[in-house]
Amino acid sequence: MALSSVSSKQKWLFLLLFIVLLSNFAVYRLPAIPLPQDANGVVLGSLLDFSIVAPLLILSITRKKGYTVKRFFTFMVLGLVAARFIIPAEHFAPFQFVPFIAVGFEVVILIAEIGLLFLLAKHLPGILRELKKEKLNGLFAFPAIVKERVSSHPIISIISAEMLMFYYAFASWKRKPIIGESTFTLHQKTSYIAFNIMLIHAIVLETFGLHWWLHDQSILLSVILLILNVYSILFFIGDIQAVRLNPLKLNRNYMQVSLGLMKRMEIPYSNIENILWEEKAATFSLKQRGTIDFIAKDFEDVKPQCILQLKRPIKAVMFLGFEKEFHTVALRVDELSRFRQQLEHKVNEKSSRE
Repeated sequence: MALSSVSSKQKWLFLLLFIVLLSNFAVYRLPAIPLPQDANGVVLGSLLDFSIVAPLLILSITRKKGYTVKRFFTFMVLGLVAARFIIPAEHFAPFQFVPFIAVGFEVVILIAEIGLLFLLAKHLPGILRELKKEKLNGLFAFPAIVKERVSSHPIISIISAEMLMFYYAFASWKRKPIIGESTFTLHQKTSYIAFNIMLIHAIVLETFGLHWWLHDQSILLSVILLILNVYSILFFIGDIQAVRLNPLKLNRNYMQVSLGLMKRMEIPYSNIENILWEEKAATFSLKQRGTIDFIAKDFEDVKPQCILQLKRPIKAVMFLGFEKEFHTVALRVDELSRFRQQLEHKVNEKSSRE
């Protein structure tokens, strides 16, 4: 993180963290600071700094990534490892058991996370049966049901997102796109699919050329590159299928909009405060903070046709199942006039019912 891009509060936290680390280093390394005969109290204070104070400061500095027990214990273990190198061995000897306790907590958390994977495997057949029976849109429904029945833990979210990717890459070819009065495609009047196919071709060519050259230089690097390239190809294939099979849908009370595997969102009509159309939408800057766009990539620059300004921020599901809040949504559809007519009707109908 560049120092110029952080807030004033974060700069003060950086400074405080630096002071904590520097003071603990200085107390054991500078001859001008004599240690008492029994330094156990000083060492205990340093261990508290490294295992409690420093991790809390780091969590505050990186608060956008979330305050979680897992992250705290990870920073705590790293802090105690750092303490082991900073505190001289003769002073650290009475506290050698402390890092092992911290590692033990980390192992317990790891075992719990593995348990969640077994729980997911147990519930998976039932989840798939429910999706098939209710004929639900798997792109939206599958992660939601997994979160409800299993857990909202980030590992489970990532795995469910990866399962969707493999499903669309391998098992969705017999499905037909959802077509109806209330569905609207985002990609048919663009070069989105052609653009992704071009990327796939580029990755294939790069894999053949660079892999064989790297194989002579480093087998490990060539294998890692091969795995990453194969994953990228599968992702782009799955993304194409997800875009093709999941058009924007106007349900009775909310809109479902997605752009492949990269982002998806459910927007209640009751949360739409204002709508900008065509010329006004085209002049809207997509770089504004809190704005998400569902605009299919094209070889030329394209502008939004519709801007939804929300009353309250809504979470969108991004790559690998991570969530982020947005208060403005930019859209571009293939049939604008029909979409505008239906969306305005549903928003007005929802407002009149309330």
